[in-house]
Amino acid sequence: MSYETLIYEVSDKVALISLNRPQQLNALNSTLLREINEALTQAEEDDNVGAIVLTGEGRGFSSGADITDPNDMPFDEAGKLDLSVALHKRYHPIIERMRGMPKPIIGAANGIAAGAGCSLIINADITLAARSASFLLAFVNIGLVPDAGATWLMPQRIGTQRYLGMAMLGEKLPAETAKEWGLIWEVVDDENLRDEAIKMASKLANGPALSIDRIKRTAYAAAENDLPTQLNMEADLQRECGQSEDFTEGVQAFMQKRPAQFKGR
Repeated sequence: MSYETLIYEVSDKVALISLNRPQQLNALNSTLLREINEALTQAEEDDNVGAIVLTGEGRGFSSGADITDPNDMPFDEAGKLDLSVALHKRYHPIIERMRGMPKPIIGAANGIAAGAGCSLIINADITLAARSASFLLAFVNIGLVPDAGATWLMPQRIGTQRYLGMAMLGEKLPAETAKEWGLIWEVVDDENLRDEAIKMASKLANGPALSIDRIKRTAYAAAENDLPTQLNMEADLQRECGQSEDFTEGVQAFMQKRPAQFKGR
């Protein structure tokens, strides 16, 4: 499948999805949003893909929603601007697909990640950032509220005070502070960002797929489950993993002091 606004490549079981509107700082228009969802679907359905890297071309990950094209703005039946239409049709399917994806997604924030672009990159399972990167909930600067999942994820990740500071003040958060706050996993030198993200994704892609998928499920279920429900979930998933070929291989490799050769079964 060919794409107009992103680059999609697969190598060593890693699908690299790179937003490719660098002249517009990878602003998210309807075409790019549709293609992101299509690329995620393609990666999920490809048995040769075990992990995904999401990044951007040029000097930033994304400046957020593209509000420069009036033809791309959503209107209701009465002809009134209705931004909820874009959220329901364009953004929510991407956020939900990323969250429900059985394969791990590594976000690589190169430069600015603003607005919905910030929401998108921190929704990755593990996010790396270039040292020059920054995160910006820019919505308040144009009289809007954070969206694309930011209002749910950010308070959980960094706490209410820090979320409200970012959302109400609309100021950039440097990559190093984002790491200190627990918003992202790691900060790396700019020139090493993509290589480090692909290296991490390759490790995950060649790991025990069943285990990694179940770990992802437990993390996201914990935000809504009470402790007894989470404990039962742990037990059910541990039963599944304990009956897998990868568990048998992992134990044998540990006993034999050799690297495990996981098959994802």
